[in-house]
Formats: sequence, C-alpha cells, structure tokens
Amino acid sequence: QAQLVESGGGLVQPGGSLRLSCAASGIIFSNCHMAWYRQAPGKEREMVAHITSWKTTNYTDSVKGRFTISRDNGQKLLYLEMNNLKPEDSAVYYCKGQHMLDPGKIYWGQGTQVTVSS
Repeated sequence: QAQLVESGGGLVQPGGSLRLSCAASGIIFSNCHMAWYRQAPGKEREMVAHITSWKTTNYTDSVKGRFTISRDNGQKLLYLEMNNLKPEDSAVYYCKGQHMLDPGKIYWGQGTQVTVSS
C-alpha cells in the first residue's frame, strides 16, 4: 500500500528555519516525480517546489532563494529545507508523488503544519 508520511513541521519565529521530511513506502520512489504543496486556511492548495525523478527542481516564485527541495532515492525520502521563513509561509504542507510512467498514479501525504509567528 502506497504511503507518504510527512514530518518536521512546527512553530518557528519569522526568519527561522525548518526542514520537512516525507518518507515513502509501497511505491517505486525513484520512478516518481515528487513535490511539496501547501494550503493555508481559506486558500487553495498550491505547489511550493517540485523535483523530478532525475532531480531537476523548480519552485514557486515566493519561495525561490529560501526553500530547497531534495530527495534521497535510496532511502525513499523527500526533503524541504525552509529558511528565512515568513508568516505567509504558514500552512499545512503536503508531500505529493506522481509516477512518471503512469501519471494517473498520484499519492498524497496527510500533511504537516508549519506556523511562522512571533
């Protein structure tokens, strides 16, 4: 059974840092493009960062230069390093996987809360 489990969220002051992790099981992780999404209260879920199976990355403009997405295919782990956090980064962060050969196979984690506040 495919499962993505996020961890690493929490409360941090503006300007602080957090590192989110997403552990995958039940999927061929190296065959999946992976992404981090976030959803703030009253807003639509948005893509934050994306990394292909061959590790090409892209980011939404608001996090460029502050966030870094990475992956460890051997350990089936996805990361999001978040620096210089701002209150507007507060949201539930979700891990998403999409099989690169079968795009209909999409997997979501349950989310982890990130709150940036003084």
